[in-house]
Amino acid sequence: MMNPVSVVRLPDFKRADRSAEAPRIATPHWVDALMLGLLVAVGFGVMRAALEWRSPLVEGARIDLSPWKLPYYAGLSTLRMAIAYFISLAFSLVYARIAAGSRAAERLMLPVLDILQSVPILSFMPGVVLGLTALFPGRTIGLELAAVILIFTSQAWNLAFSFHQSLLTIPRELSEAASVCQLGLWRRFTRLELPSGVIALLQNSMMSWAGGWFFLMASEQFTLGDKNLRLAGLGSFLAAAAERGDFSALALGLAALIIVIVLLDQLVWRPLVAWSDRFKFEQSGGDVPRSIVYDAVRGSALIEFCSSRILLPLGRGVETAFSSTPAALGALMPAKPSHAVRRGAWSVVVVIAGLTILLLTIWGTAAAFRVVIQLSPGNWRLVGVSAGATFLRTTIALVLAAAWTIPVGVAIGLSTRWSQRLQPIVQIAASIPATAIFPVLLLALLTVPGGLNIAAVGLMLLGTQWYILFNVIAGAMAIPSDLKEAAEVYRIVGWQRWKTLILPAIFPYLVTGMITATGGAWNASIVSEYVTFAGKKESTTGLGALIAQAADKGNFPLLLAGTLTMAAIVIAANRLVWRRLYGLAESRYRLD
Repeated sequence: MMNPVSVVRLPDFKRADRSAEAPRIATPHWVDALMLGLLVAVGFGVMRAALEWRSPLVEGARIDLSPWKLPYYAGLSTLRMAIAYFISLAFSLVYARIAAGSRAAERLMLPVLDILQSVPILSFMPGVVLGLTALFPGRTIGLELAAVILIFTSQAWNLAFSFHQSLLTIPRELSEAASVCQLGLWRRFTRLELPSGVIALLQNSMMSWAGGWFFLMASEQFTLGDKNLRLAGLGSFLAAAAERGDFSALALGLAALIIVIVLLDQLVWRPLVAWSDRFKFEQSGGDVPRSIVYDAVRGSALIEFCSSRILLPLGRGVETAFSSTPAALGALMPAKPSHAVRRGAWSVVVVIAGLTILLLTIWGTAAAFRVVIQLSPGNWRLVGVSAGATFLRTTIALVLAAAWTIPVGVAIGLSTRWSQRLQPIVQIAASIPATAIFPVLLLALLTVPGGLNIAAVGLMLLGTQWYILFNVIAGAMAIPSDLKEAAEVYRIVGWQRWKTLILPAIFPYLVTGMITATGGAWNASIVSEYVTFAGKKESTTGLGALIAQAADKGNFPLLLAGTLTMAAIVIAANRLVWRRLYGLAESRYRLD
């Protein structure tokens, strides 16, 4: 059904029967000059930002709402997002690869990932900000690192879950072909495992950027008791405009954000989507995604020079280093993902890691118990009622999200034409911080009975639906043309087509999207149930509002109790529902 040899030759393989793909032509010299100029400009911008990071830290810095500052603010925010994304990508690839290496590692690492995903950003923000500002006293770099880490927490988890799912659903014949070819750790990773996850990683990368924009306002301004710390950027610009009720500045900030999103889509994401089409598991050709930028740079002399003189020697050096991998690292990341506990060095690693986590858990539990024991029974009843209210809202948001994202995501993923037209629009819609426009919509909804409850569900939906949509698009795009053509030949249409082809094909991606959407919905409750606009604060009963109010007032026992409750609910949902479906996706719905 598949051609294992073509995948083993990745990433430079090119299907011979993809006649629809445009031939490679020499790139005009002005394009090379333009790319070189862009690289120089980016390098200069990074150096300028680095100088800003060394500047003295000013508490309560005022954000200039002048439109002339917007390009500068947009550059700073984009740089923070890029740094956080590359850290997230590296973390996800390594973490998911280790977790997929053994069932023992999986049982240990996936619950940790569930916990990290479920902890809301406001709960650990005080510790991160205070710790890093104390590490670099009087300097902006500590606050910059805190912003990067907080953006990282909104980008990393869905990438890790996505790549882990891709590793578990690699067709067995491809794994066997890699074993027959005796591929080592590095060659197996670069020729089989990474190409198998490219499409899902790319879609989740776009989602990670959208999630980063969503929490950008919270990441660039920090209020800790009587301290007010801000970083210049688009997020702080939008937050300042919302606080002052300046609708013209808010509109200009959103326009600047949309321009940045469109430029990233045209210059980065759309070329990568066109490039990633070669990693589909299929033998017959289909419609190929197009990108003017990708077609323009394919024959670039500059890229060819960098590839031959820098990337290829670097890749050979890494491959040589991994070919002489120490035994401990080889056991930690075995060349072939195993479904059984590996013996020897791996068992020692598992025992040491397990004992370390157990000791840390005991210490953390004891410390948390000493804090939350200060709460009165009335506070615990408030936590329970708040958790129930937020659980109801998140459930409604997840159901509404799945109801429209599954059919729309399948339609976009299956049609190259619609993908070219709608994916940029989806990317823009997903990247606009709902927290920036939410206060404006709230003014109208507050006059409606139950307005804030409806608005809270709406904002959770805005923060949740994109995780499902991007994963469904990735699943639909990954369906081999062979299977779609077979369905057409046998005239499988309507519900039968959904039942036998579409739903089984997208099921692993859908489960991954629901796992990350669940954590996203609970995290979004913090900004949807407690809103500040023009100096006014509006809140409703809910766990998110309780956590936000506790953080605002410095009530750490209540903050810890709310955080632990939220983490426990998300972990229980993942363990009881989504992990079981995850196992079903691994065992039944894979291209074997």
